Amino acid sequence: MLRAALAAALFAVSSASAADAGLAYIEGEIAAHPGKTGAYVLDTGAEALLARAWLADHARESIEVQYFIWSTDNIGLLAADALLRAAERGVRVRVLVDDLLIDAPDKSLLALARHPLVDIRIYNPKASVGVPFYRRVINALTDLHGVNQRMHDKTLVIDGRIAITGGRNMAAEYFDYNHDYNFRDRDALLLGGAARDVRASFETFWASELAVPVEKLLSQGAHVDDAEAARIYRELHQYARSPENFAPEVRAAIAAMPAAFPELAKRIVWTDAQFVSDRPGKNDGRAGFGGGGRSSAALAALAGEAKRRLVIQSPYLVVSDEALELLRRLVGRGVKVRISTNSLASTDNLPAFSGYRASRGELLRLGLDIFEYRPGERKAPIASLHAKTLVVDSRTVFIGTFNLDPRSQNLNTEVGVVIRDERLARAVEAAIEADMAPARSWNAGRDDPDQYVSFAKRAKVRLYQWLPIRPLL
Repeated sequence: MLRAALAAALFAVSSASAADAGLAYIEGEIAAHPGKTGAYVLDTGAEALLARAWLADHARESIEVQYFIWSTDNIGLLAADALLRAAERGVRVRVLVDDLLIDAPDKSLLALARHPLVDIRIYNPKASVGVPFYRRVINALTDLHGVNQRMHDKTLVIDGRIAITGGRNMAAEYFDYNHDYNFRDRDALLLGGAARDVRASFETFWASELAVPVEKLLSQGAHVDDAEAARIYRELHQYARSPENFAPEVRAAIAAMPAAFPELAKRIVWTDAQFVSDRPGKNDGRAGFGGGGRSSAALAALAGEAKRRLVIQSPYLVVSDEALELLRRLVGRGVKVRISTNSLASTDNLPAFSGYRASRGELLRLGLDIFEYRPGERKAPIASLHAKTLVVDSRTVFIGTFNLDPRSQNLNTEVGVVIRDERLARAVEAAIEADMAPARSWNAGRDDPDQYVSFAKRAKVRLYQWLPIRPLL
């Protein structure tokens, strides 16, 4: 009940005096640590919701939002309401969403963008928003590389000084609120230094020719006038205020958050952190479906630093030739590599699992310890991994959007933060180790995790293994 209330109260309202106290505390902490980044790991859906809730409701100047998926489920609608309310109190709101999986009616997009303080842009619009079916087919046939260059970034920036980045998209399943399927995910809350870098990356994407205003894309289709926009705003606000979507007890919980900041400060790490991001478009395509990017280069360098131990959590484990060679070198010099990934029973992506299944034996023979996540004991909701994390020698941690697969390496733009702090790295590593424990995962080298799914599902994976799709996984 509390979890549902937390999700339903996303972006609830608290008192102005409490907001001022909380913001003053945050700004004081940033001022007290010049040149450093404050980092806190949001390891649960409840924490991730509350952090976004309070921050979005108390932005003073600006909110920048960048997501791969934005759904029109409970979470997506309440988030949209939060952004609209921020704009109505004078906050400049900019939203950049990838074209491929955006789930929103054209008129809703146009109505929100009609507000004078709200701007919405769609990244690389070749397959969805404002693109007729015949054009989608032509794009797929003539520019397969371009169509597959997606913006996988996930960031929220408040007033240019506070940011959240990590694996969570704006949809219910990323916050433990879906009744059928939920993801085990991870975000990082950033204050100060790296948060400014997150905003700088957003500005680069916002200015890119790949980021197209939604009004331009829909100029020949849907139309929204002032009266219809007002109706859509009214319905959105009513939805957020309705009892089934909004819990008063969590309104109080968010209002009390500023009082909890001194306790939270004990767990915030102030250290050196590097925000990693690709440039819009990733690469020019001259290497076909290869080519790499800034994020893949940065993570390869980070993994290469390992001297004793490398712990990885990734929902997909489709190892490219370059990644395989890096892992072979690490194991060859005595580095213990442990990987947490999805099982066939828990995965949400059968094509990606086929890529992993095709090389699983080779990875195990190489000496990697691989643990495949269990879907949970109950039939619903199914539990699945979605966190993208790397821990080096229990001292340095990366939290971001990068999956261990060719798509993240070469096609999708990716982001994340590298935090060099032993206390934080050990805490994240312990959380991953807990996910690898027998109660939550099967040992791929000892068990036979595939046996726990139907013959039909195993057959589908075998079929995908025969298809020449590995560079797109």
